[in-house]
Amino acid sequence: NVISQFGLTEEIKSMPAADQLLALAPLAGRDPEDALSDIAYVKGQWFLMFLEKRFGRDSFDAFLRHWFTTHAFTSTHSAEFERFLNAELMQKHPGKVSPEEIAQWLHQPGIPSIAEPAKSARFDAVDKERSKWLAGEVNVMGIDSRGWSTQEWVRFLEKMPEVVTLEQAHDLQSAFAFDGTPNGEIAQRWYPISIESGAVESRPAIEAFLRSVGRRKLIMPTYTALAQSDEGRAFARTVFAKARAGYHPITVASVEKVLADPESQKDSP
Repeated sequence: NVISQFGLTEEIKSMPAADQLLALAPLAGRDPEDALSDIAYVKGQWFLMFLEKRFGRDSFDAFLRHWFTTHAFTSTHSAEFERFLNAELMQKHPGKVSPEEIAQWLHQPGIPSIAEPAKSARFDAVDKERSKWLAGEVNVMGIDSRGWSTQEWVRFLEKMPEVVTLEQAHDLQSAFAFDGTPNGEIAQRWYPISIESGAVESRPAIEAFLRSVGRRKLIMPTYTALAQSDEGRAFARTVFAKARAGYHPITVASVEKVLADPESQKDSP
């Protein structure tokens, strides 16, 4: 939850406000893929966790069972869920949650101020190790990463500062050999760091990653980082030409949009 919530808060920074609502307006004349994001999944999960904590596990579980029982094998929509929520949970347990709080979750952009972020003591320890290294208190080999899981490595990388120096990137690669990792979750976070630091020696590993992995979630951060410079965009286009046959059409469209000429994008609606 910590990782997904952090990812969502980062994604929201560049997302239109209208797409940040849990109860989206009808997508009249719009491709549903254009509105696809982690809002439904992560903000939705966050909202359900909020309800569970406020109403208590027993009451919330009974509400969920009743929802699935009465809506099995049917199509539904946000307005029906809100009606059901009001009738079967809020009215039966008054004073637990206000209509204004529900509106914040469903009909307002961003993450409500009443949302409680997930916490992890193990991630706190990872943050401490990163901070010590960045502050120069330990060298890269002094980072205590023994027994770290994929999630802990993800946390270590995704909370790096916006600017990582070339020397720092070289140190990380020398100590942890991120280039060529078979772990897509680590790769999607490491390669943008490498690109933004100017570590061009990672390019063969980046090309191999982009040509062997087609999942949009995993490869788009790397294409986006490459697109920030003319030289990076040219490299990305060369790799994309080799890789696109193995990508899903939706992924192809996403990559094409990111790699479009910046001048032509100025004229786009």
